[in-house]
Amino acid sequence: MSELDAKQKVRVLLAQALFGDPDVLLLDEPTNNLDIKTVRWLENYLMDFENTIIIVSHNRHFLNKVCTNICDVDFGKINMYVGNYDFWYQTSQLLARQQKEQNKKAEQRAKELQEFIARFAANASKSRQATSRKKELEKLTINDFKPSLRKYPYIDFKFEREIGNDILIVEDLTKEGYFENLSFTVQKGEKIGLVSDKSTTLTMLYDILTGKEQPDSGTVKWGKTISVSYFPQNNNEYFENCDLNLVEWLSQYSSDHYEEYLRGWLGRMLFSGEEALKKAKVLSGGEKVRCMLAKMMLEGSNFLVFDEPTNHLDLESITALNNGLSSYRGCMLLTSHDQELMNTVANRIIVIDNKKVYDRQVTYDEYLDEVHQ
Repeated sequence: MSELDAKQKVRVLLAQALFGDPDVLLLDEPTNNLDIKTVRWLENYLMDFENTIIIVSHNRHFLNKVCTNICDVDFGKINMYVGNYDFWYQTSQLLARQQKEQNKKAEQRAKELQEFIARFAANASKSRQATSRKKELEKLTINDFKPSLRKYPYIDFKFEREIGNDILIVEDLTKEGYFENLSFTVQKGEKIGLVSDKSTTLTMLYDILTGKEQPDSGTVKWGKTISVSYFPQNNNEYFENCDLNLVEWLSQYSSDHYEEYLRGWLGRMLFSGEEALKKAKVLSGGEKVRCMLAKMMLEGSNFLVFDEPTNHLDLESITALNNGLSSYRGCMLLTSHDQELMNTVANRIIVIDNKKVYDRQVTYDEYLDEVHQ
């Protein structure tokens, strides 16, 4: 086992767990380090598994395919929902909104009753009505919520300049050791999912498209109306040896340097109060990603490029990012190992294996069905 790489170790551990048809199967992040073909095999195996399975996973697509019940650990207790992850998320969000609205109405009604009682309690002609309202006030229930342990950042990418007809044209792009004669054109409304067995291939392509690297040959032509924001897989250059606090760090990328304005953006990304004064160089991986997303939202670009944006994020942040990218009206290039993100955001898939080997306007799941059937 000590000589196996991470992907091989996961396969061996899965084989060990599945062997013997156990009555109860416990799986803790079983899709970590698995390629998409193995994940799909595991999904199908577990869907046919007749005994009990308990799974902990950050893979939302996997949870949606396999799970029939979701246990929600929050507010100091466990609640069980019948359905998959998406059903739990939608139901829990709806229930929370309904309860908040009910509390709001109850608080307003309590205020009206208290004002009436205070005004007419001593009035003989109104005493009966005041007594009736006092009884109603006593019966009025306003739930005292414990704060949720689950925090969702607010992710919403907006842009002001509308996209013209010319967006991005890539012609015969070559970088030795990565790809050769790569050509594609981006059209309005396209969010392209880029796929390759080698992540370094796509990172190099993104670096060339955004001007960080130069190709050996070929051309990249951006439209005159296009503004680009890039989320690199490696963001160390933005944070290493940076002695700025987060307000100062974000100010570098903003036209408005007013502290309260910048704190508002940081608050959306769950940096409130003293957290906004943290030094950029001491942030965790997930905190760095949230700062990069805040930077991109501030830039207000109409073309976004993402290279593995879910790395280091918790499930709540991934869900918020997914919602933000799904509602984005601009164009996008996206690479992610998160299958749910790719499937719900991308409307065109390009596969690069030295050369372009696949390019169709399909969802990610439709592409996988084609190549693995």
